[in-house]
Amino acid sequence: MRNEGLGSWPARRARKTPHRTALVHDERSTDYRTLHTRTTRLAHALRARGVRRGDRIAYLGPNHPSYLETLFAAGTLGAVFVPLNTRLAGPEIAYQLADSGAKALVYGPSHAGLVAGLPGSTDVRAYLEVGAEYEEALASAPDEPIDEPVGADDTCIIMYTSGTTGRPKGAMLTHGNLTWNALNVLVDTDLIADERALVSAPLFHTAGLNMLTLPVLLKGGTCVLVEAFDPEATFDLVERQRITFMFGVPTMFDQIARHPRWPDADLSSLRILTCGGSPVPTPLIAAYQERGLTFLQGYGMTEAAPGTLFLDAEHATSKAGSAGVPHFFSDVRVVRPDLAPVDIGETGEVVVRGPHVMPGYWGLPEETAASFADGWFRSGDAARVDEDGYVYIVDRIKDMIISGGENIYPAEIEDLLLTHPHIVECAVIGVADDKWGEVPRAVVVPREGVSVDPDEVLASLAGRLAKYKIPKSVVVADELPRTASGKLLKARVRSRFGGDSASTPK
Repeated sequence: MRNEGLGSWPARRARKTPHRTALVHDERSTDYRTLHTRTTRLAHALRARGVRRGDRIAYLGPNHPSYLETLFAAGTLGAVFVPLNTRLAGPEIAYQLADSGAKALVYGPSHAGLVAGLPGSTDVRAYLEVGAEYEEALASAPDEPIDEPVGADDTCIIMYTSGTTGRPKGAMLTHGNLTWNALNVLVDTDLIADERALVSAPLFHTAGLNMLTLPVLLKGGTCVLVEAFDPEATFDLVERQRITFMFGVPTMFDQIARHPRWPDADLSSLRILTCGGSPVPTPLIAAYQERGLTFLQGYGMTEAAPGTLFLDAEHATSKAGSAGVPHFFSDVRVVRPDLAPVDIGETGEVVVRGPHVMPGYWGLPEETAASFADGWFRSGDAARVDEDGYVYIVDRIKDMIISGGENIYPAEIEDLLLTHPHIVECAVIGVADDKWGEVPRAVVVPREGVSVDPDEVLASLAGRLAKYKIPKSVVVADELPRTASGKLLKARVRSRFGGDSASTPK
């Protein structure tokens, strides 16, 4: 077998554990032998439609077995998989298709209308709708092995970043990047072959795919795919499918913990809960620990495939708020602008190096060069390191507020605001100020059924923060703009709430 990449995984699993269940979707199970057969047939079907080595194959649709079949089929052909965010509008999808030069598009029936309205300016020539058309294509295709040489350094995926600022960039992740990331997960979370993972986070997001699904499939476990997260359905699935492994962002786990079924639900099968996207609030950690469950928190970025730092269960409480230490096959530093390591407690930028870090951005050599320094990828995230080597993410460097010459990191204020019993979400931004240049403003979302008094909110921070860090105004909002992966869109928060329409305490 000359294929050393992800395209070979179904074949390798089929020869080891052909009858074990790989995927569950809508109560239908697919074993590894069937996954291998279907992947091979799809690769033949795509090749018959003109797809060749190096071509890009895009996928648009919710979590579904066809998503993974397309990923593995692309890897079988030596083609490049391009996952598309289902929450994007037509023009945004068209941009990514055109930017990647995708030649084929596999899509779910839920997005047929959007696909039909795409402009003819893209390079897409082959369309395949999941459902009857997809199944007919597989049924009529051969299942002979395709022996295309694929190496670890070949590009496997172009995964577009969340686009929190400007146009999203396509991170080129190689087969080696994804394999080493999966190995980091296997080492640091102790996955077993009997793992049953609930995949409710979107597969088009790097964490749902690379920190959960691919490591479980590499190990030979089972992935239960659901199209969208729903707390009620999560309880049902955990109980019925005996789920052992879940990934989510803090807001997902918060919804579960606040659901009426939480006190009495059977969660006895759960073994691993991993959380990313943002730090887990301390009260949420406590709520799960009362149920005998502990979060494994991490920090990563699409460009690092994504695992970078990891906080294990042993230190979940003693190092609460920390993103942990580097994954086993990862090197991380917190540095000054000249790349010199910071002192203990000093704030600097997170840089990362390792076999899981991308070679660069698709079609953007200048941006790629600017993102690396002496072989280290510059994350743009600010952090500090404690005496034990644990890294605490402070904020995005670009989100830092400079008020009267003092540096203010919004995340520090946001963490305290989230301890307020009436606040469920918040964001802190800088707004113009005649005296100080800029000052912090808090945008808060109240819990359902309660109201928030801006004066009381600010009073609750007194004595807990330096005076210059306490926001000078509060805006109460119904919701905050987020990406599909749950990341806060600070640029949109600033544009929407950075004007004069704020509740300002007297």
